[in-house]
Amino acid sequence: MKELETIELFIKDEEDGVFAISLVESPAIQENFVALSSHTMELKAVDDERRIVVGYALIPDKPIYRKQKINGEVKEFNIKFSDQTVAKSAELYMKNLNLANVTSEHERPVEGCCVIESWITEDTKHDKINLYDIKPIKGGWAVMMKLYNDEEYQKAKSGEYKGFSIEAMFDGFEQLASKEEKTYTEEEVLEMLKNLLED
Repeated sequence: MKELETIELFIKDEEDGVFAISLVESPAIQENFVALSSHTMELKAVDDERRIVVGYALIPDKPIYRKQKINGEVKEFNIKFSDQTVAKSAELYMKNLNLANVTSEHERPVEGCCVIESWITEDTKHDKINLYDIKPIKGGWAVMMKLYNDEEYQKAKSGEYKGFSIEAMFDGFEQLASKEEKTYTEEEVLEMLKNLLED
């Protein structure tokens, strides 16, 4: 099995970043924006009275498989995010007031669901995520969502939803396209010019 190229995605300006969080069972692949599912991230239905679910929305330095059309050709590759990009994504999500932008399976908006807490795990031993029996991941973006919507809460409680998935715009995909273009050394360019002049 050939080793896949891994590219790092990043936030170039404040128009990039996460604009919605989706409750998902399995991954969704969409072109030109990132739609990531939970992978090994867990989603826990915490308690019936508070109707909250907790899990990680994004974790740093984890290669995530993608299959996407680039320049007319389907490519398989991995993406990853640095801890700085994960932290900036969480910050901009809050700053841009996207807390109630929730979807189901990246397909339909969901009413009555809202992120009520969001934090970066800085200390795995003492982080709040431990209270919910979720393995702490240093630099991970933890999310607590309240599901006022009965139908969506039952899906989370029954395990139909297994995690959070982000919907976002990131820079970095151009790394794949640029690798497709042939580059020439100075010597090769001079040789081509010489051949043209001789013809």
